[in-house]
Amino acid sequence: MSTYTQLFGKQVTFVTSDPSNPTVGQMWYNSTSKVLKFLGTTTSGAWAAGGNLATARYGLGGAGTQTSALAFGGYTTADSASTEEYDGSSWTSGGNLATARYVMGGAGTQTAGLAFGGSGVSDQTEEYDGSSWTSGGNLGTGRSQLAGCGTQTSALAFGGETATANTAATEEYNGTSWTSGGTMGTARDQLAGAGTQTSALAFGGRTPTTATDEYDGTSWTSGGNLGTGRYALAGAGTQTSALAFGGGPPNTAATEAYNGTSWSVETSMSTARRLFGSANAGTQTSTAAFGGLTTTPVANTEEWTGAGSPVTKTVTAS
Repeated sequence: MSTYTQLFGKQVTFVTSDPSNPTVGQMWYNSTSKVLKFLGTTTSGAWAAGGNLATARYGLGGAGTQTSALAFGGYTTADSASTEEYDGSSWTSGGNLATARYVMGGAGTQTAGLAFGGSGVSDQTEEYDGSSWTSGGNLGTGRSQLAGCGTQTSALAFGGETATANTAATEEYNGTSWTSGGTMGTARDQLAGAGTQTSALAFGGRTPTTATDEYDGTSWTSGGNLGTGRYALAGAGTQTSALAFGGGPPNTAATEAYNGTSWSVETSMSTARRLFGSANAGTQTSTAAFGGLTTTPVANTEEWTGAGSPVTKTVTAS
């Protein structure tokens, strides 16, 4: 039988605190807690409770990662301009949007965020620098309940509702202005998005649909259908590694993962709710869902850890 030293080329180390950046398979003895630990991987995905938003709301925008997220706008008893920043444990106040609104598109990071469209079929774009919002170039088509993805300087906006009907219009942002992209195959609102400006994914939407579309920077083509048709859902990840969760009607906690071809069922969220497209931040294996609507606006945050993610485990004897 091979020893640990033969397998990994080093002995088990004695430490007073867990290493900050271990590699998968690494083992150590924590002399403070007097336990033997190693870095393994998760066998299945799961949601866990995170810190609550300061203000319960739905239809808010989101950007960033699970440990560095941005939440902005939304609706409680009126349109909100509030921005909050998440560090993986708790939310703190950031700079307010110039225009209070909800059901908008979101993209970017916590320190370089983008908000566009929203209630009142807005064409307004705002850019966040980590402390305050400033005006960006207006959308060509004002709309609400749209989806978005990408970065602050290379974003994509698609779908949504105009003053007269749902739209299939796609627009691309270069950090200054929006230009027209390829039209979606089906006009719809309250859909979700993931990916980048040149490799995007659109899924779900009204009236509830299972449709998934893939964008290559020029045109949209059909992808594999969701298992559960729904709208007001949220999404995260890339075109070939995405996550869909929440939505309705009725409110659902269903979670599905996309591999570039088909969707598979994952562990459901703890709270069934409608998330309206942007109330999330992260990847297929590490994302955060926040706010939303049950029968009333909610403040709770849930954190997703996907299968195959690194996790520290304690060695026990039985």
